[in-house]
Amino acid sequence: MELFDVYSLFDIVPVKAEGCYLWDDKGNKYLDLYGGHAVISIGHSHPHYIDRISSQLKKIGFYSNSVVNPLQQEFAGKLGELSGTDEYALFLCNSGAEANENAFKVASFHTGRSKIVAFEKAFHGRTSAAVAATNNKKIVAPVNSFHQVEFVPFNNIDAVERSLSNKDVAAVIIEGIQGVGGVNIPDDDFLKSLEKVCKKYGTLLILDEIQSGYGRSGKFFAFQYSGISPDIITMAKGMGNGFPIGGVLISPEIKPEKGMLGTTFGGNYLACSAGLAVLEVMKEEGLINNSKETGEYLLKKIKANISYKELRGKGLMIGIEFEEKISSLRFQLLKEKSIFTGISGLNTLRLLPPLTLSIKQSDDFIRSLNAVINSS
Repeated sequence: MELFDVYSLFDIVPVKAEGCYLWDDKGNKYLDLYGGHAVISIGHSHPHYIDRISSQLKKIGFYSNSVVNPLQQEFAGKLGELSGTDEYALFLCNSGAEANENAFKVASFHTGRSKIVAFEKAFHGRTSAAVAATNNKKIVAPVNSFHQVEFVPFNNIDAVERSLSNKDVAAVIIEGIQGVGGVNIPDDDFLKSLEKVCKKYGTLLILDEIQSGYGRSGKFFAFQYSGISPDIITMAKGMGNGFPIGGVLISPEIKPEKGMLGTTFGGNYLACSAGLAVLEVMKEEGLINNSKETGEYLLKKIKANISYKELRGKGLMIGIEFEEKISSLRFQLLKEKSIFTGISGLNTLRLLPPLTLSIKQSDDFIRSLNAVINSS
């Protein structure tokens, strides 16, 4: 049997990883500035992470959500403390797309409405409603198009209000920082106005922090720079450092009903152990602050040393936009300098390294990027 061919693959087979580095089956060492698509938050193969999951597996790895799992409450408590969202309630699931699906469902149950407003260049996942709210026609199948989704311009509050004035919108969803769309950052004033206009029309505000959350922006959630309080927050990626886990934070104004949400694997013992290890390491090693400081350093060094069209980013979520297409640049960095990076669209190099990235590793990247650009 062959695999269903959906990915363009680099001819590299990673067999070992530690911190911000990967090794392939030929012994080559790579600097990982992509973090497996923003997933590796505390670094590869962190000893505490390994111990947490291994010790839990020796006790019990899985049972259904029909029984009490104390790890879920322990996880919720530590998440609330570190993120500053202790007043929210937590629903655990398995992925970012699943988190957004459940966020839409909660919003629709709460408001009795069925329409969603999203933003141009948005990416919210590949499942039914999540992909319908993704502004990319290439990945939205006809079966997804029955969802009522309207796209409006980014950072345009007048366009949002026009859409909400019909009073049939259950929720507005926006990424804390658009990742796939090009590392586009919503203005703080726009987010404040967005919160106000949603309240005006009885529409819920969903902050998709799946890629921009968990310390990546230099705060636990990127929206926290604006000081707003969303009705719902979705998260995944960095939560489990590679173990599949997602979550939905739901404001206290929204009351649950039995059977409203459900999941087989969400919040299982191993997922909670992985999630707890991530939170514990983030707190112990000050990784949110490291993300902020190293990100600021990296942005400063890029400005001083690299020729680019536009630079966008907060913390360790950075987009370097160039005038020309960058697929060959990304390939050269990988093949000639052994550095993994990401891409947004045709022109933007996207950096999503582990939050453990050091100043030295940042300097190594700047030198390598400069060398590749100058050799082209």
